[in-house]
Amino acid sequence: MSGHSKWATTKHKKAIIDSRRAKSWAKLIKNIEVAAKLGGPDLAGNPTLFDAVQKAKKTSVPKDNIDRAVKRGAGIGGEAVEYLSIMYEGYGPNGVALMIECLTDNKNRAAAEVRTALSRNGGTLADPGSVAYNFSRKGVIVVGSEGTTEDDVMMAALEAGAEEIEPHAEGFEIITEATDLVAVRTALQEAGIDYESADVEFVPNLKVEIDADTARKVFRLIDALEDSEDVQNVFTNFDLSPEVQAELENDEA
Repeated sequence: MSGHSKWATTKHKKAIIDSRRAKSWAKLIKNIEVAAKLGGPDLAGNPTLFDAVQKAKKTSVPKDNIDRAVKRGAGIGGEAVEYLSIMYEGYGPNGVALMIECLTDNKNRAAAEVRTALSRNGGTLADPGSVAYNFSRKGVIVVGSEGTTEDDVMMAALEAGAEEIEPHAEGFEIITEATDLVAVRTALQEAGIDYESADVEFVPNLKVEIDADTARKVFRLIDALEDSEDVQNVFTNFDLSPEVQAELENDEA
């Protein structure tokens, strides 16, 4: 995802996270359970679980909740979790492409909620493959600007295999091959550079710049989709110019 859209989306999410803290925590817990189920409960030997736990901690999920999620996912104590991973493709206002990632224990509920959110907010469901061809699985690491410089980030990340580093007013976005995410994240840690998040995401190969009115509509659609407990992530191909981003920030002021 482009830097402008990534930072704008992140800022937008932070603005509404308090009103949805319970749902936000539930999704982070779900990620931990799935990571523990797939790779075991040892954080040192399961980098996906490590990052899921770090993300939960940064969102103030209580330690007890995290520990219980790890045990449930790993099947410790008799509890078992079973989630189905589903990817829906769609279009939002003005043809903005959407990849909608779900983790659910009820496929029919997830499908109905995704369709409803799309239809009520100017979106449509797309045929499988009609949107996905424009996205690639990439590692995305977000680093805040406080306490570090672009040179520090570049030196640590590029040597470890990062493909691209985008500087922004609020920090840096580092793009890697999905398989290099852990190596680059580890290199940043070893260099003493804190990171806000490290995830494998769907990153668009081609981006479309949108105006402020379209951006508002897209954000409303993303909000509606993410209001579903089954929707984990929404990836898009939109980009925002600095002028449009400033206009949207004025909306929130």
